[in-house]
Amino acid sequence: MERVLGLLLLLLVHASPAPPEPCELDEESCSCNFSDPKPDWSSVFNCLGAADVELYGGGRSLEYLLKRVDTEADLGQFTDIIKSLSLKRLTVRAARIPSRILFGALRVLGISGLQELTLENLEVTGTAPPPLLEATGPDLNILNLHNVSWATRDAWLAELQQWLKPGLKVLSIAQAHSLNFSCEQVRVFPALSTLDLSDNPELGERGLISALCPLKFPTLQVLALRNAGMETPSGVCSALAAARVQMQGLDLSHNSLRDAAGAPSCDWPSQLNSLNLSFTGLKQVPKGLPAKLSVLDLSYNRLDRNPSPDELPQVGNLSLKGNPFLDSESHSEKYNSGVVTAGAPSSQAVALSGTLALLLGDRLFV
Repeated sequence: MERVLGLLLLLLVHASPAPPEPCELDEESCSCNFSDPKPDWSSVFNCLGAADVELYGGGRSLEYLLKRVDTEADLGQFTDIIKSLSLKRLTVRAARIPSRILFGALRVLGISGLQELTLENLEVTGTAPPPLLEATGPDLNILNLHNVSWATRDAWLAELQQWLKPGLKVLSIAQAHSLNFSCEQVRVFPALSTLDLSDNPELGERGLISALCPLKFPTLQVLALRNAGMETPSGVCSALAAARVQMQGLDLSHNSLRDAAGAPSCDWPSQLNSLNLSFTGLKQVPKGLPAKLSVLDLSYNRLDRNPSPDELPQVGNLSLKGNPFLDSESHSEKYNSGVVTAGAPSSQAVALSGTLALLLGDRLFV
C-alpha cells in the first residue's frame, strides 16, 4: 500500500510559479512548488481532485526516491482509485528525474484519464527497463516537451513512445537536446496530426530530414518549424520530399529565410494548402513555392512593393500586412486577378498546441 501510494505521489510531483505554500488549489487547478530545501511531498495530495495540475521541482534531483518507491508495484486493487482522479492536464517542471521514476509514473497515469502532459526543463537520467507486458502509459491527446534532456540521447523518442498509447494527436518538442532520432527504432504515430518542432534553432534543413522519420507520420496535417534554423523554402521542400511526409499546413515563420536563386525544382507535398512565411525577413517572394495554395502568409516581411501576379502562386487568401510598401493602416489583402483568386470560404481549421493556429478560410486574415 505504502509503495503504491508513493508511486501515485510521484505521478503528481512538480509545480508552477512559486506560490507561498507548497500546493495551492484553485477551483479545478492545483499548483505545487517543491523548491524548499525540505519540501513537504505529502501536500501534493491536495491536488488529487484537480483537473489541471502544475508541479515545480525547484531543479532538485529525485534520485533518492528510487529507494523508497517500487516503480513496478502491482496496482491491482488501486485501479478504480486511479481511474477516479479528475486529472486531465499535468505539467512537470524543473527537476532531475530517473527514467525509472518517470516511466513508472507514466504507467500509473495510463490508468487515469490524463489527456495532456507537459514536461519542461527536465533532465531524465538512466535507462528505463523494458515496459511490462501490461504496462501501457496514458492515452494522451497532447504531449509537450520543452528543454528536456535524455540520457539515452538519440533513442529517447523510441523509448518514450513505448510507454504511450498510440492515439497521440499533437506532439510539440522545443529546445530539444537531440532531434537526430534513431528512426529504425521509432514506431509509427498512427494518429498524430500536428508536429511542432519550433524553437529548435540548431535543427536546420539537414536536421529536419533526421527528425522527420520517413513513413512514421502517416496522418500528419500540420508541421510547425518556427525559429528552427530553416534557411530557404526550397531547402525545406527538399527535406520534406526526402522524408516523404504529407501535410496540409506548414509554418516557417520566424526563420531568417532567403530566396535560393537557381535551386533545383522541388515537388512540395501534394496536399499542402497553407504556408506561413511571416516574420522571415523576405525582401521578395521566393521562387519555387507551391503552385496553388488556399492560404499564403507573407506578412511582416521586407517587401518594398506589391508582388506581381507572376511572382505568386494561385492563392485564395494572401496576407501582406506589415510590409514596408503598405501604409500604417494596411491590413490583410485578398489578391484577385487572372492568376490569383479569392475562391469560396473554407471552414477547415487546423490547430497547433499552444501558440499556432493555421486556419484555412476567409476569416483568417480579416
